[in-house]
Amino acid sequence: MMNIDVLSIFPEMFEGVFGHSILKKAAEKGAAGYNVVNFRDFANNKHQTVDDYPYGGGAGMVLKPQPIFDAVSDLKERAKSTSPRVILMCPQGERYTQKKAEELAREEHLIFICGHYEGYDERIREHVITDEISIGDYVLTGGELGAMVVIDSVVRLLPGVLGSEESHIQDSFSTGLLEHPHYTRPADFRGMKVPDVLVSGNHKLIDEWRMKESLRRTLQRRPDLLEEAELTEKQKKWLDELIKLNE
Repeated sequence: MMNIDVLSIFPEMFEGVFGHSILKKAAEKGAAGYNVVNFRDFANNKHQTVDDYPYGGGAGMVLKPQPIFDAVSDLKERAKSTSPRVILMCPQGERYTQKKAEELAREEHLIFICGHYEGYDERIREHVITDEISIGDYVLTGGELGAMVVIDSVVRLLPGVLGSEESHIQDSFSTGLLEHPHYTRPADFRGMKVPDVLVSGNHKLIDEWRMKESLRRTLQRRPDLLEEAELTEKQKKWLDELIKLNE
């Protein structure tokens, strides 16, 4: 089972997320366990303050090191885990990708630190965390929403969580490409028909159609992904044909 701890001064934000959908099912199946800790409880001052003014002046407040250092140490001791991945949700972190999700899904213990205010004391970065992650080039009020995104994307990759093991393998980005279009019944909806190949019963042609459409969609919407995608010779040939059609 993967143990997931979250440090946040707003732990109630996670109640709905962990109590529904895939994350709830993962907990019920014993694939993942969640623990949200208010790191304000670890503050060693009478008013339980976790932030202070930055040295050198400037706008905003900075999270103090002591509550987070002590909270992480406590979580490690309780879990008897000496090497968890300690993840700082931060706009300065590496941009989150499916590859990173797959990497984290191989871990046994993840600790997420969700900050607020202007930022973190730099000693937290230097001595506590193992990863800094950003879910995009924009700024959120706090790290909670970003942590929810990362946790959801990781937990769904754990063995036995999804109904079909092929589901996440075929997802967009898992193959380095965007996913092909999907259709369901009826085959003819208000004159809009499902492509003939999908109702042909010929699975070889269906697989080829899906791959070509995946390439087409990636070329149209995220051509940057093609620069690092590992394509077979057949896929490269199909891609060249698509590029020529678009010229």
